[in-house]
Amino acid sequence: MKSYIVRRLLLMIPMLIGASLLIFVVFALTPGDFVDTNPKLTLERAQELRTLYGLDKPVLERYFIWLGNLVTGNLGYSMQYQEPVSDLLGKFIWNSFLIAVVSMVLTWTIALVVGVLSAVKQYSWFDGLVTLGVFAAMSFPSFFLGLLMIKVFAVDLAWFPVGGITNTGSQTAGWARVWEVAHHMILPVTVLTLLSVGSLTRYFRTNMLEVIRRDFVRTARAKGLKERVVLFKHALRNALLPAITLLGFELPGLFAGAIITEKIFHWPGAGYIYFGALSVRDYPVLMGFTMFLALLTVLGNLLADLLYGVADPRIRLK
Repeated sequence: MKSYIVRRLLLMIPMLIGASLLIFVVFALTPGDFVDTNPKLTLERAQELRTLYGLDKPVLERYFIWLGNLVTGNLGYSMQYQEPVSDLLGKFIWNSFLIAVVSMVLTWTIALVVGVLSAVKQYSWFDGLVTLGVFAAMSFPSFFLGLLMIKVFAVDLAWFPVGGITNTGSQTAGWARVWEVAHHMILPVTVLTLLSVGSLTRYFRTNMLEVIRRDFVRTARAKGLKERVVLFKHALRNALLPAITLLGFELPGLFAGAIITEKIFHWPGAGYIYFGALSVRDYPVLMGFTMFLALLTVLGNLLADLLYGVADPRIRLK
């Protein structure tokens, strides 16, 4: 196990270098830069700013400067916010993590329960209703669903705030602060859950249908075990194994946030900052955050492989 982990960690080095090169090239080839977003600048002042930010240097030189900074943990300096990218993300990324964790727990709980019941009651009215609801949820784009939620529940019914993480000028503390943040979370979390629960429900349903047809499930029934024991102790445990891969890839999603959803609800998370940086071509923020997600993706993949080896004794990591 230890040798496997060491090999995977060493393999991560060329993978991350390749990812950094790809990320830098994509943004370097994108027309325009941060200076171009301010048309009021004179040509002399624009050139001064490009020199100050190093935008006038050759692309290859800029890449190695950026890569060298990455090795030391320096994600760059935000031109828009005038502070290090790592400090900027540190202020907002946990807000994305908050709604992502709550949404993930709700999504997996709902998808697991509904998916298993749908598989057990295959072709029943419940299964048909679930299938209809799943495809309906997967059909709505995030911006439409978010705006619909705001229109109905925030504007018409006035049950929830339109956006933000707290009320304007709020000075609450303690449990009052927790309730205020939770109240503002309901709509964005609902949108994120509805957007994700459909595909995951179908995934659990498909896995469960495949497992309950296998020989060991029929053998368990032939032994006279109760149906509840057969389904939840034998079938469900095996049906959940492929989900470990999905769970590993949830790691970058926890910190990535949902760019469009956070923008619609003005939720001050990493996705909201990313969207703002994209509009003004603040490339250090865009590249630094994207590289951070690439690192989390590689680590999530490693974590999924390790969990697979722990959950399934038939798999040996060497």
